Amino acid sequence: METQSSLKSVFAGSIGLITLFAVAGQFVLSALVSKLGRIDYIIQFFSYFTILGNVMVLLCCFFTVFWSKSRIGLFFTKPETITAVTLYILIVGIIYNTLLRFLSHPQGLSMVVDELLHVVTPLSFFLFWWRFLDKGTIRWSHIFYWLIFPLVYLFYTLWHGSFSGFYPYPFVNVSELGMDRVLLNSFGVTLVFVAIGALLIVLGKWQNKRHSQRIKK
Repeated sequence: METQSSLKSVFAGSIGLITLFAVAGQFVLSALVSKLGRIDYIIQFFSYFTILGNVMVLLCCFFTVFWSKSRIGLFFTKPETITAVTLYILIVGIIYNTLLRFLSHPQGLSMVVDELLHVVTPLSFFLFWWRFLDKGTIRWSHIFYWLIFPLVYLFYTLWHGSFSGFYPYPFVNVSELGMDRVLLNSFGVTLVFVAIGALLIVLGKWQNKRHSQRIKK
């Protein structure tokens, strides 16, 4: 049991370090080419779901390794939270690699950071979820709670874009697509959230069933 806990901390710590490097690297590299003022740049940087998803991964990993028994640590390490963050970061990887990858061609360190944010962190955090999380408390009703953050993010994006003109992703660009098309696109993405969330619950229940069968044997 102690070995399992140590492995969990090492795995979480490794993901956390990778994600910290990726987020910090993206922040610096983007700042070097940005013409925005400092405040506007920070707001725009954290307006990307990719960045927010990776920051959530970083928080879950940090509190898994440190202060897991604190009030905020208990929140970021409970199965429902980690599963929600797994859902968010998987969506980051799926949307990027199916819709956005070929819109830009980063080179050098930018390419490394890009792959860490959109491939390495999503896959490694999913493996962490699969290998170390006790999924016995996850329920179907949690999907509705997991949708709250993406919907708040969507409302923020539309509100912020309405006066700044900045939309972080082309499929939510009201200026180019119009509100009707953006809402239709958003509905499609919401269905993807529901589908991946449901898949995580099915996988979790299947894993728990296998574990229970092994114990009975």
